[in-house]
Amino acid sequence: MTAAPDGRSPTRTAVIGVGYLGRFHAQKYAQLAQSKLVAVVDANVDAAAKVGAELGVPGVGDYREILDKVDAVSLAVPTPLHHSIGRALLERGIHVLVEKPIATTVAEARELIDVARANGCTLQVGHLERFNPAILAAAGRLKQLRFVESHRLAPFKLRGTDVSVVLDLMIHDIDLIQELVGSPIESIDAVGASVFSSEIDIVNARIRFHGGCVANTTASRISMKQERKLRIFQDDAYLSIDLQQKILTVIRKKDAAPVESPAQVSIEEDSFDQGDALLAEIEAFLRSVRDGTPPVVTGEDGLRALETAMQITRLVQQSAQKPA
Repeated sequence: MTAAPDGRSPTRTAVIGVGYLGRFHAQKYAQLAQSKLVAVVDANVDAAAKVGAELGVPGVGDYREILDKVDAVSLAVPTPLHHSIGRALLERGIHVLVEKPIATTVAEARELIDVARANGCTLQVGHLERFNPAILAAAGRLKQLRFVESHRLAPFKLRGTDVSVVLDLMIHDIDLIQELVGSPIESIDAVGASVFSSEIDIVNARIRFHGGCVANTTASRISMKQERKLRIFQDDAYLSIDLQQKILTVIRKKDAAPVESPAQVSIEEDSFDQGDALLAEIEAFLRSVRDGTPPVVTGEDGLRALETAMQITRLVQQSAQKPA
């Protein structure tokens, strides 16, 4: 076995669930020197065999077949299976990178966190936007946030409609906003509608934090365009972040005097290479596994985002039940 760049043996890895996203996970593990991909798993044995053949590893239909063969796993199965499979892995001492959302209920998420802690395992949650280069660049410029606005819009696709748009799309921005603001939530108002599916397809939430910051976030999977933008307002600047194009724009006053002309405003725009956020996420996961350090996105982070998402979902459902 070839040693990793740090001189240690590669971590034995696998991916459970090799549908659209899981297949990409498997490709990343296969290309990293610190990883030895030993298998891919999917209940659809044809899908497992196809991805396994592509990467030169066995494709199996039951995750129980690999429990004694792996150290770390990406779990990219449907969300209702996160808890049962994740718990089985963690109880065997296997480190887990679980796709978002961490689980379907808060109780399930808390149990995964407890089992990971009891078994000394890394539990990382796949909130991919944390690894967006524009977000990483903006984080060092933030001070006291006053107002945050996010839009995550996408055309309608059948994939993902087994859950609401809150858990499918908005949860990315919920995680980002809560991490950037860094204060507890004081109150939430939310409205939404089911338009093309039986689940919520469009939602708007207004989140007020202790300390005064307010976030207005919108997610839609019934839009004519695709957009992922975050706008942040603080006392000394306005930051516009295009998460899709990886562009950060920072607008500031040049001095303390009121602005009377464009010349008194500085506009700084940075474009970043598209990069590979998924590769960065998996590298961070393996680094946490190998060094015993906390993951970038902890189970507690995943729980926090899920709790907020569930509260928004409940508010939308309650609003829909009120008589006109």
